[in-house]
Amino acid sequence: MTPTSDLQAELDTAAQEYEEFASRGLALDITRGKPGSEQLDLSAGLLDAVRGQDVFTPGGVDTRNYGGLEGIIELRELFSPLLKVPTDQLLAAGNASLTLMGQALTFALLGGTPVDPRPWGAGPHKILCPVPGYDRHFTLAESLGFELLSIPMDDEGPDIAEATRLAEDPAVRAMWLVPMYSNPTGITLTPARAAQLAAMPAAAADFTLLWDNAYGLHHLRDDHPDNLDILSLCAEAGHPERPWIFASTSKITHAGAGVSFFGAGPETFSWFRANLSRIAIGPDKINQLRHLRFFGDAAGVEEHMRRHAQIIAPKFDAVLSTLESGLGGTDFARWTEPDGGYFITLTTMEGTADRIVKLAGEAGVKLTPAGATHPYGLDPLGNTIRIAPTMPSLNEVELAAQGLVACVKLASLEKLLAG
Repeated sequence: MTPTSDLQAELDTAAQEYEEFASRGLALDITRGKPGSEQLDLSAGLLDAVRGQDVFTPGGVDTRNYGGLEGIIELRELFSPLLKVPTDQLLAAGNASLTLMGQALTFALLGGTPVDPRPWGAGPHKILCPVPGYDRHFTLAESLGFELLSIPMDDEGPDIAEATRLAEDPAVRAMWLVPMYSNPTGITLTPARAAQLAAMPAAAADFTLLWDNAYGLHHLRDDHPDNLDILSLCAEAGHPERPWIFASTSKITHAGAGVSFFGAGPETFSWFRANLSRIAIGPDKINQLRHLRFFGDAAGVEEHMRRHAQIIAPKFDAVLSTLESGLGGTDFARWTEPDGGYFITLTTMEGTADRIVKLAGEAGVKLTPAGATHPYGLDPLGNTIRIAPTMPSLNEVELAAQGLVACVKLASLEKLLAG
């Protein structure tokens, strides 16, 4: 055990380092996984992809008019192999996949599903939430009246034993999943764990995997896993309607003007389309045509994502190297080293996350609130911090990481001295 006098000396040094950093008067923001301006510039060609009266799809559809609820067929064909969803089971919509999630859940709450027509909202309804996880998933489900049940994650994905135990309750209707480069840990679901989830017994006949493939194409390295074909895995396990698949181009092209996708088993796709037809006439097909022309084909999407990686991989590497040089070899923190996605998860000493976030904010480094990675904003161990390095410049990311290291040291030593 380190003597108290030595700890006090270390604390004094850490406090001095923190004050020196705070005195710079910086204003850095690493709260949310937004693409940076340089990334957005990669898609500038979208703005010129549709001009004048050149508004017809290759199949002759006038994109200016009503109709085409499923989205233009050519764009669905382009993304079908990338998302591992057959074209006739893939719908292309507006810019936000979160909207599709809200619509699908609302349809189930009000009118049940093809597997079970009894409305989910007619009784207690609960949802499984892998943690650490995506705060917008939790907020959406909570707003719709779901009880949020936490599921721990390991290196392969959600804990299957705990998920199976909780799914014995018929009120458990669904489970959130970010299968590739999970938000915020960067964990990628293994094929074996995906097969277990596909076959997992559940008391609810229409237990659903909410498969949010938000980062399925966001690789940082050339050597990367492929998207899983969850539809086939579920069909082979006897649950062809279990997965609802969501994705978008929000972090691929222009974040506020992309295209979202919904995929599912044949019956669920027809169910979703029928419900959607009552509240929508058709998506923005001009924007979909822009994307079709901009990418050209699936290989065009993959090449575009390589350009993204060239911009953001150095930012991830800068954070990781700064954490290693400042905190490596200590018991103050550990962190994930993702191969894709938009986040790094920093796990600190128990009970220090709130203090670190507060210190960072006062020093000019804005972090996501501690607890945002857990249902109801409550991290029981108080030790999880999400780092989003994509939007700031490389220099700003390096500075923010240096400040974060100073905050972790100070908060950790304070806790050790407090006993």
